[in-house]
Amino acid sequence: MLSRHHLARVLSRQSRQLSTARPLSAVKIPSLGDITHSPQNTATFKEKLAAYREMLAAQRKAALGASAAASDEHGKGIVKSILYGSEKGQREEAEMERSYSTVLARGKYMHAIEFHHVKPDQQQAYVELVGNTYPNIAADKGNNCHLVGSWKTEIGSPDTFVHIWEYHGYAGYHNTLNRLSKMPAYQTYQRELPALLTGRRTDLMQEFSFWPTSPPRSLGGIFELRSYTLHPGNLLEWEQHWRAGLAARRNVMEGVGAWFTQVGALNSVHYLWQFQDLRERQVAREKSWGERGWSGTVHRTVPLIQKMESRILVPLPWSPVC
Repeated sequence: MLSRHHLARVLSRQSRQLSTARPLSAVKIPSLGDITHSPQNTATFKEKLAAYREMLAAQRKAALGASAAASDEHGKGIVKSILYGSEKGQREEAEMERSYSTVLARGKYMHAIEFHHVKPDQQQAYVELVGNTYPNIAADKGNNCHLVGSWKTEIGSPDTFVHIWEYHGYAGYHNTLNRLSKMPAYQTYQRELPALLTGRRTDLMQEFSFWPTSPPRSLGGIFELRSYTLHPGNLLEWEQHWRAGLAARRNVMEGVGAWFTQVGALNSVHYLWQFQDLRERQVAREKSWGERGWSGTVHRTVPLIQKMESRILVPLPWSPVC
């Protein structure tokens, strides 16, 4: 069965592998200074992106081929399993569809976004501590979670590190935290982390149904996390406009995921984009205005926004999406 996480494991072999055999020690903290703008680098980024999209298209084609080779009844079962998970997962989906949130949300997965505000003189110790902890959590099949990615903020709030996790629903979130709380290595991490921080927050989110979170991939470059605080009561209207306008944006920009907060900073929306560099980001955003439907999306969504913020991020060495 080609589940979503099996696809992620397949793609991760094509990208940077999580290394749990060798502890991080004196690792260089990534920065914008590592990124250079050149025609060659831009071309390489676009080649990697094209290969990544071709891989996803091949996976979808294989899924459809598997369904066509079986009987109608059996084939429908295969397609449902491929697209929506096991029978148990399908039952969970049906149960979730009774709630308001699933008018907007995709599937049974829940995401957590962590913001760690690190003391400027403790960034090296922080990267080593988290780098020796998070990949092991993600690689442990007993945990009901997957690490989407880990990044350091370069523009916006430079001492802030951002991590996004994917859990198998709220039950998976509880089960993972309970399991980790009993592990000595995680207990050590919990004791040592506070001394390295000036503050932190965690919000629980769901991904928008029109924008599934990216599996692991290695394209290089930089990331932009755009965060919006909406006026209360406008999330559904926001989703409708963005669903229509996203096709225009995707013609010129590569997204990682889009989520809305359910626990924590309510009425918040986060979009994560990936670019080769800041110059290519500028080019892509300018091209967006030439795409049919994009100006209308902006016109309709701006009045819904109470506050917005943009952060430029670089991936940390162990980030599956990088």
